[in-house]
Amino acid sequence: MLSSSELRIRRRNRQRSAIRRTIRGRYRLCIHRTGRHIYAQIIDDANSRTLVAASTLSAAPGEIANGGNKAAAVVVGQMIAKKAREKDISSVVFDRSGFLYHGRVKALADSAREHGLIF
Repeated sequence: MLSSSELRIRRRNRQRSAIRRTIRGRYRLCIHRTGRHIYAQIIDDANSRTLVAASTLSAAPGEIANGGNKAAAVVVGQMIAKKAREKDISSVVFDRSGFLYHGRVKALADSAREHGLIF
């Protein structure tokens, strides 16, 4: 019997292989969530560089009271979209890292879309 983290890693690997087949020069918006925080970064896989990063830890003091809820994910989505616009990044491929697309993951994605990222 596989643990939930092993199952997530299998989903992540399956999803990333599909992303690599279809990325075609776009950057990858990769997210990671823990019980307390959520992280997002835009990665250039061709050059192995992180171009933009945002997380509940990088938010202004007092902006996020609890990093492990949907409201915090919405703020992180806004931050990543704003930083991407500053670097002239408009189109990305969404990599949910094996996490199910609901809750905080969906809130972050919807917020990033509302603030200008296309995926």
